[in-house]
Amino acid sequence: MRALGYYMALPVIYGISILPFPALYLLSDVMEILVFGLARYRLGVIRENLRNSFPEKTDAERMRIEREFRGWFCDLVLETLKTLTISPKELDKRVSVVGTDVLNAYFEKDASIILVMGHWGNWELGGARFSQLPFHKLNVIYHPLQNRYFERLIVRMRPRLGNGLYPMKDTMRCMLRDRHELTATAFIADQTPSPEHAYWTTFLHQATPVFRGTETIARKMALPIVYVGIDRLKRGRYAMRFELLEGEPAKTAEGVISEKHTRRLETDIRRHPAIWLWTHRRWKHPPPVNIQAHGA
Repeated sequence: MRALGYYMALPVIYGISILPFPALYLLSDVMEILVFGLARYRLGVIRENLRNSFPEKTDAERMRIEREFRGWFCDLVLETLKTLTISPKELDKRVSVVGTDVLNAYFEKDASIILVMGHWGNWELGGARFSQLPFHKLNVIYHPLQNRYFERLIVRMRPRLGNGLYPMKDTMRCMLRDRHELTATAFIADQTPSPEHAYWTTFLHQATPVFRGTETIARKMALPIVYVGIDRLKRGRYAMRFELLEGEPAKTAEGVISEKHTRRLETDIRRHPAIWLWTHRRWKHPPPVNIQAHGA
């Protein structure tokens, strides 16, 4: 049944991906009505997340964020499908890039780096755009899907323009295997880890578990960390920004890097809250007993 569903969906998916952007956004407007207006997809989760994250805002302000988020979320889904067929020329038009001097400095020193980012902006278009930069080869860490057929689609989509993929559970092994190559390994650090093994901090007013992997690997392999922000300038236009977050991770104390990238992402979310993934159940785990969140 999974195979049948996949092969039935595949022509539709590719059909959407070849639509010109104006038609894609008309479809997105219809999708918003269906997904949020009729199906009311995760509206309870979205509203609870916004209420807990922005207690200082009025109901009207949070509702404005929700409305903008709903439109952006549907655009994000269809823009992601667009990466199946988008051209490098179109990517260059859709995603501008600033801060490449940070990448170039390490590229010229033949030094690999770690990129850290969140589900803010459009990380899929950003990853595709990175593949066209004349610097490091990008390797994206991903969580393999249970449906092996749609897994094939992801594996086809993300490396299409030259990027590599690392399964999450094999990240360290893959990085060690490729340590003689000039790479940038991308960690999306705002996913929800097991609470017992997480670094706990306060993020958007809430006790939040953070994956230790970014920090642990950076410290062990002495890889500089560059923060990536992918802001939405207007519909269909993004700006990808690179900032050095930590140049000497091996010299940092435990928790410093996790705190840094969490705070940096929080700053971006507060500045432009509607383009973060509010449908995500980010705070489903309470902190374990006797754990005090940092940054409180």
